[in-house]
Amino acid sequence: MTDSAHSDPQHPVLVLGATGRTGRRVVRRLAARSRPVRAGSRTAPVPFDWDDRRTWGPVLDGVRAVYLCYHPDLGFPGAADAVGSFSRQAVDMGVRRLVLLSGRGEEEARAGEEAVRAADPTCTVVRASWFHQNFSENFLLDPVRAGEIVLPAGDAAEPFVDADDIADVAVAALTGDGHGGEVYELTGPRLLTFHDVAKEISQATGREVSYVPVTAERYADVLRREGLPVEFVDLFTKILDGRNAHLADGVRRALGREPRDFRDYARDTAATGVWG
Repeated sequence: MTDSAHSDPQHPVLVLGATGRTGRRVVRRLAARSRPVRAGSRTAPVPFDWDDRRTWGPVLDGVRAVYLCYHPDLGFPGAADAVGSFSRQAVDMGVRRLVLLSGRGEEEARAGEEAVRAADPTCTVVRASWFHQNFSENFLLDPVRAGEIVLPAGDAAEPFVDADDIADVAVAALTGDGHGGEVYELTGPRLLTFHDVAKEISQATGREVSYVPVTAERYADVLRREGLPVEFVDLFTKILDGRNAHLADGVRRALGREPRDFRDYARDTAATGVWG
């Protein structure tokens, strides 16, 4: 079957994690193209829950393309089984285009990629680096507001990527030709340490924001206080060890343009007032 046949505009595109950082951006872009969208979330009109397989069939009914975003992370225990089982059911129900969000440098996430690829060898894998928006829409927003970013990242450099770039690549793969079977590694245009990030945000906001590297043990205490999964400690200490300290060309290959720089993100985000 050709790519064009896969992207039937008469069928809804299912977006899992539709209220998340990338999912809601994918939804907005599809809507702007007048593509019918089915939002996959617990609170949607047709509810979806990774932990309740009875919800999978109804949400897949009539769908031909799916944006696969596993919560809380593809590298977590049980993720590979879940996405593999869901992908097999999706293909059996007529889905012909799967776009999977994965994590760059996450060895545990590779099992999830392989599980989806086993169900659909033409799936598109989008491996993303740390999001810019972690500092404004997720667990690092309050630390930035408080002026102190605490992480077990040492002096590791990361090629932070913008969630808007991720969404643009996902929508291109969901709706356009030539992306089947591709693995796109997405990064920003330069490497930054968390000290660099704090400096960029400080310059954009006009107030001091610092980065404080801590041990994994201390960060586990931070996560417990915030009510976040302590599994993030293992994930962060593994991927923030310098393994991702190199750039990739996924945005350019998928979209034909350069990725957005963190400085532009910080400037535009500061202008919204979200950082106070």
